[in-house]
Order: sequence, then C-alpha cells, then structure tokens
Amino acid sequence: MTISMNDFASANGAKLSPQPIAAAVSEARRAVGYSVEDLAVTTGLINDEILRIENGTDADPAKLKRIASALKVPVSKFLTS
Repeated sequence: MTISMNDFASANGAKLSPQPIAAAVSEARRAVGYSVEDLAVTTGLINDEILRIENGTDADPAKLKRIASALKVPVSKFLTS
C-alpha cells in the first residue's frame, strides 16, 4: 500500500500541500545543525531522498517519521501549516 500526500488531511479536512512540509523539514534540520548528509546518515535514508522531501516532491509518511525521530521532533511539526 502506498500513502501519498493526498492521504494527509489537516484538522479542517483540507489536503496538505507538500511545500509547507518541505519547509518545515528543512527548517528543523537546520535548527539542529544537521547537513543533508548528517540527516541521511542518522535516518538511514540517502541524500536524494532527503532532498526530494525538502524540495516538496516527496512526503512519504514513513520517511517523515524517521526524520522526525532523528531530529527529536514530533512528526506533527511537519504537518502543521
């Protein structure tokens, strides 16, 4: 089963855009002082996967959960606009 951005809905039922998620991930990564490479090593993802998330072209929930865990933030931080 594949989960896409269309499966995420905000509290009011509106679909979430990948751009705010991308910005939130990038901001959280920089806040802890991680480079893309640092985050990739910590999460077990590859650099391109992190970059796709930060560019707004991917928002795989499993990857977001791994990133949130590595950055020690709740995944909901990425999903609020």
